[in-house]
Amino acid sequence: MSEILGSLWWLIISLGVLVTLHEFGHFWVARRCGVKVLRFSVGFGKPLWMRVGKDGTEYAIGRIPLGGYVKMLDEREYEVGEALAQQAFNRKSVWQRIAITAAGPAANLILCVLFLWGMFVIGRPDFAPVVGSVNGIAAESGMRRGDTVLQIGDRVTPTWSEVQMALIPHALDRDDVAVQVRSENGSQLTRHLRLSKLPASFDERRAVEVMGLSGRHQLIPAVIGRVSPGEAAWGVLAEGDRITAIDGDPIASWNDIAPAVGRLGERGGNAMIEVARNGDRLALEIAPKRMKRENGEEFWGLGVAPPATIGEPKRDAVLRYDPIDAVPAAFRESVHQARELFAMIGRAFTGRVSIQNTVAGPVTIGRAANAYASNGPAWYLQLLAMLSLSLGILNLLPIPILDGGHLLYYLIELVKGSPVSERVMAAGHFVGLALIASLMGLAFYNDILNNLVR
Repeated sequence: MSEILGSLWWLIISLGVLVTLHEFGHFWVARRCGVKVLRFSVGFGKPLWMRVGKDGTEYAIGRIPLGGYVKMLDEREYEVGEALAQQAFNRKSVWQRIAITAAGPAANLILCVLFLWGMFVIGRPDFAPVVGSVNGIAAESGMRRGDTVLQIGDRVTPTWSEVQMALIPHALDRDDVAVQVRSENGSQLTRHLRLSKLPASFDERRAVEVMGLSGRHQLIPAVIGRVSPGEAAWGVLAEGDRITAIDGDPIASWNDIAPAVGRLGERGGNAMIEVARNGDRLALEIAPKRMKRENGEEFWGLGVAPPATIGEPKRDAVLRYDPIDAVPAAFRESVHQARELFAMIGRAFTGRVSIQNTVAGPVTIGRAANAYASNGPAWYLQLLAMLSLSLGILNLLPIPILDGGHLLYYLIELVKGSPVSERVMAAGHFVGLALIASLMGLAFYNDILNNLVR
């Protein structure tokens, strides 16, 4: 229940901030262009609170907090007296109307840069970009445990989050990519990750895992939480033992146990298992047994399991810049994320990625906002930056009823020298409403599929 309430709260806060500042962009430029603003509302529906400012504008907070709007004087909607006619939106030049319309998305793009600047200055706690376990394609490509990932393609990777964000686009495109690493012995090398070998279809949300990579922080310590009665380890190992070696093979994490036990079982006979127990180092004799998983599959096992609850790994890296260096860094990151967003839209339209993982609804956004906020202010600012960028770019799409659709009308007006006919605008609004309704339906469907059905 707490997660549901937290997700709802952060959804309202996030969208409230972004939409309000988007609408403020329209409001501020409209006022500078001499347009009379009738109402500035945060939220939709009947106002819960409203007051009239000295400028004659009604400032309101609506019952439905997910959105907002700016209502301007317009002769196409109201009968306007001659005294106020020059303050009507439709009386302004096409360039002024373009400026007013573009101000909302522009405000979101500016906010993206500001939020990222704040994130860089505060410092985002993260995990070091050190490889933990390697298998599959990553192992075949030469990646090794203990490699510190320095750069993927042309993107520097100071933290593990940057490693993931840099790898995912290449995985989606099945592009082989050069990975600059520093090995455990300190030498700098170039590994070539052969992502063209990825299967034709895979869970895009698990792209990095599918290619066979995990971070050092994702490794589970090789500490025994439970010993099954009657199995190989019963009477030999104890809860709390930390396994350090099996038959001479060093064990660094729980991931190393199964392969080592499998090799020991195939070899046959007893072997020594080394453990750390209460500050002592012990060498104990053990022989694995054939065991069965729930699906009936047989394997060599000891009959041990990790602790039921494992604490959160400690963050050992921080992505931070000083206030001056954070300015160009914020601009670079905004441009990079904008390119990636357009690329993702292109992948969705060409069918290279699932629409299920491209269009997010309010449930997904709320859960993400709650998770990011719980990780600290820097993480939440990063989420706000990405949402603001997405909102700005979405509104610039040339779909009637969106800002981009209105901008398209004004560009046509510049070319033909007269406004688009009301008949064309009405048809465009009908098409726009249908497209937006379809998009919203898809977003809610994805929410149900990704969050409620799982």
